[in-house]
Amino acid sequence: MKPFAIIFLLLILTSCSDNIVTTKSGLQYRIVEKGTGIKAKAGDEVFIYETTSYRNGTVLYSNYNSKSPVKVLIGGNQATAAVDEGLRGMRVGEIRELTAPHFLVKRKGYPPNVSPDSTLVIKMKLDRIKRR
Repeated sequence: MKPFAIIFLLLILTSCSDNIVTTKSGLQYRIVEKGTGIKAKAGDEVFIYETTSYRNGTVLYSNYNSKSPVKVLIGGNQATAAVDEGLRGMRVGEIRELTAPHFLVKRKGYPPNVSPDSTLVIKMKLDRIKRR
């Protein structure tokens, strides 16, 4: 491969990874669609649509086709650490795709069909925020 082709390829790969955020905990996320309004924070009740899958695309859980979003209290130990962290800073209508290492998705009995050492992909859409 010629040097200019290698440089071009590296530029493309670098620009694709620029929109992926890695947090201190090891959670990675990217904003698929921007939202509007206030940012969700600890103590807010939020209503979300979510699809959780393995990296290969096998869906483990989804409520995207339901008419009712799931209610989560941010910081209230009602969701996995990955979901709780991923919700912080989201705006209404925002869609985020999280890549969550196994230690951020562990939860007693949930989901029952998930291998305990699996990295999961979680796609979330914030439907609304209820300030407490």
